[in-house]
Amino acid sequence: MKNRLLVTLFAFSLFIGCKTQSIQSKNEIRTIEKEIVPTRAYSVQAVLWQQHAAEYRALAYQAFYLAQVQLDAIIAKKNKTRKSLAIVTDIDETVLDNSPYSGKQIELDEDYSAYRWTEWVKKKKAKAVPGALYFFNYAKRKGVEVFYISNRSVHHKNETIENLKQIGFPFANESHVLLKDTNSGKEPRRLQIQKNYDIVLLIGDNLSDFSEVFDKRSTIERNRKVDSLKTLFGKKFIVLPNPMYGDWETKGILEGKQDWTNFQKDSIRHRKIKSY
Repeated sequence: MKNRLLVTLFAFSLFIGCKTQSIQSKNEIRTIEKEIVPTRAYSVQAVLWQQHAAEYRALAYQAFYLAQVQLDAIIAKKNKTRKSLAIVTDIDETVLDNSPYSGKQIELDEDYSAYRWTEWVKKKKAKAVPGALYFFNYAKRKGVEVFYISNRSVHHKNETIENLKQIGFPFANESHVLLKDTNSGKEPRRLQIQKNYDIVLLIGDNLSDFSEVFDKRSTIERNRKVDSLKTLFGKKFIVLPNPMYGDWETKGILEGKQDWTNFQKDSIRHRKIKSY
């Protein structure tokens, strides 16, 4: 009986030891994974490029110069019987530069959180994207109204309008700033404007800023849609560069899934790199 009890105690202690070792191993894996693949390591180069590269500024100026050339041509051909002209623009990374927010994510090594984004928006410190301020005020002088359609939450409307006003953007008011309520799709808001205006230009950094045909699409589908609408880019659709974030990554590279681990995301990114 005594021997049987000793055997039982030994087996139990062995089980507990193995279980503890298993838990420790899993914790070690998680720790190693975080050390090997920091949450925001992949975005360092993109943020540096947007904040420091003269090429980024050149591309932004180029986009808004092209928008001005197209607007002048449209105004010259305007039929007096047509509706009033309007431009629809995105806000983030099109009008306002939020790269300091991405910089904070890198500094703290954290992914997107509503808390951190709200903290940044409430500071109202976003600066204008190069070329944006001049162009939109130019449009106003030409009698063209500007509508800002953004997927910022409606709860941030006051701060957003104040940030735009502080910089000097025109039409920074309740009726011209249309933020996300329950639906993240921008098409209903564009159709709302279209009832009273002729939308002649759409400006943004994400393809969903231009048409709903790009919403929730894979990388292959997005590229095919771009090819099919290629004659509109530079003419009615004006694209701003944004390598920091966007549907190109979340809906495309990461396939619309939100629960990948850092290690899985890193593997997916490396797997989708093209080489020879």
